[in-house]
Amino acid sequence: MPLRLGPAGVPLSCKGRTIVEGMDDITVLGLDAMEIQTVRTVQPKHFDQYWQAGILSWDSDIEMNMHGPYYAELLGNRRERNRSLLKMESSMQAGKILNARHLTYHVGPYGEYEPGSAANEQVANVFSGVVERVRSIWGDAQEELDYAAFPWIHESEPSLVGIETSGRQELWGTIEEVLEVCNHVEGTVPVINMAHIHARGHGKMKTSEDYAELFDLVRQSYGGKKFYCHFAGVEHRMGNALHYTQIKKSDLKFEPFAEYLAEEGDWLDITIISDSPLLEHDAMYMLQHYDKARQRLLEIRARDERRLKLAREAGMSSDELAELEKQAAEARKKSEEEKSDEAEKPSPTKKSPPKKDTTSSEMMSFDDSEDDDDLF
Repeated sequence: MPLRLGPAGVPLSCKGRTIVEGMDDITVLGLDAMEIQTVRTVQPKHFDQYWQAGILSWDSDIEMNMHGPYYAELLGNRRERNRSLLKMESSMQAGKILNARHLTYHVGPYGEYEPGSAANEQVANVFSGVVERVRSIWGDAQEELDYAAFPWIHESEPSLVGIETSGRQELWGTIEEVLEVCNHVEGTVPVINMAHIHARGHGKMKTSEDYAELFDLVRQSYGGKKFYCHFAGVEHRMGNALHYTQIKKSDLKFEPFAEYLAEEGDWLDITIISDSPLLEHDAMYMLQHYDKARQRLLEIRARDERRLKLAREAGMSSDELAELEKQAAEARKKSEEEKSDEAEKPSPTKKSPPKKDTTSSEMMSFDDSEDDDDLF
């Protein structure tokens, strides 16, 4: 299963703070993806950095991606929508220069729409135009026979337009809404933000089975095997994401996701971007847990193969051998518990000499309830 991991931005440990130097640090850390953040708008002065990063990406096979403006109003009135599209236009241009595989966008508030087919249809219409514009930008360069500055223009497909799930109730972007639009607009892909899905579902992503259900839904509704995901810890309340946190401090854990990827994710081609405040540190944290999950899976498979081999040699079925191993494990556990109980028993103490007999009146005086409040 191809798995790519990387931070959402230049790594915190990067001294130079440029995109190219950040890519060098990512390679040293063993990561192989990066997402460029354009929180408000793309500055033309950054285009030189984008081109250098695109060349390095093309030569080193680091997957570059770009996140468009965070605040959008694609379901707003005509003026609000055009203002959002104007900001998105610069990120589309930059995506070509950067050799971005994904361009990720938010939709924004429902506005005057109610959740449902009308809102989804409007979003689909908007993103049909976005996909057409992205292909037009790439096509302008493809018409030029000699375009040595951007070798990927001739040999790669245009950037995929990603529609991201949202983490608040008043924003368009449930997983079902995103999948419906992506199903109707060719050239778009769902951007599965686990923190948003977890928060909007009141903390629903807890076990590997929860991730299995999510990807089964995506596979049945959308199809394909290539997925782009965001992951971070998240503080949430009443179905709304408040802010990202480091993974260790959140109730959204990566271990169940890693377990799902190791056990059932062979069909996936997935890129996971760390949105955590710790950026590359949590990206490394996720990579380590995925490696551990893979190692555990290999150990389980090796043990199962050994069990089958022993069963064949002993002329037993695998079920019979498993029952014997279960009994042996229970016996070991019982033995360990008995040893623990023995260790916890208090050592025998020397008995004190018997007290002399006292009169009945003295005994009554000792047990008198009137003295119950005395400490001594």
